[in-house]
Amino acid sequence: MAHATAHETSFADKIKHMSGGDAAKCYQCGKCTAGCPMAYFMDITPNQMMHLAHLGDPESVEKLLSSRGIWCCVSCETCSTRCPKDVYPSRVIDAVREIARKEDKISPESKNVVRFHRAFLDSVWYAGRMKEVVLVADYKMRSMTLFKDVILAPSMVFKGKLHFIPWRIKGAKEVRKIFDKCLK
Repeated sequence: MAHATAHETSFADKIKHMSGGDAAKCYQCGKCTAGCPMAYFMDITPNQMMHLAHLGDPESVEKLLSSRGIWCCVSCETCSTRCPKDVYPSRVIDAVREIARKEDKISPESKNVVRFHRAFLDSVWYAGRMKEVVLVADYKMRSMTLFKDVILAPSMVFKGKLHFIPWRIKGAKEVRKIFDKCLK
C-alpha cells in the first residue's frame, strides 16, 4: 500500500477539519448514495465523493472539486443519517463546495447553481427568511437570464405565490449576526 503524500494528507485533513467528517472512515457501503434523492442527477455520487476526498491525490481532488455532484446536493442530511460510520457525507460535501468556490473550480454547468445558492443566502440575509421576489431578482441579475420565465410571473402573482413587497421578519438583525459570525 502506497503512503499518502503531504498533499493528500493536507487535503484530507482540511476536509476533516472543516467538516468534522472523516472520509477515511468510509468503507463504501453505499447507504448514503442509496438514500440520496439527488444521486440520479450527480456525475459523482456521495460514496464516490467520500472515496475521492479520502484519496486526496491531485487528480482525485480536481475531479471532486469540479464535479457537478457537489452542487446537486440539497443538504437534506439523508446520507449522514444513513451512514453507519458517522462520516457525515453532507458536511464533507459542504466543505468540498466551499473549497471549490474559494479555488474557483466550479464547472461551467454548475455556475448557475452557485449563483442560485448565493441569491438564496442573500435573500435570507436581507429579510431573515427567503423572499421569492428578492431571490428571483438577485438570481436573474447574477445569471443574466433576466427575461427567462417572465411569462410565469403574472399567474404566480394572481395565485398569491409572488409578493412584490419584501418584508423582514422581526429577528432579521439576529439572522444577520449569525451570517457575520459564520463568515469569521
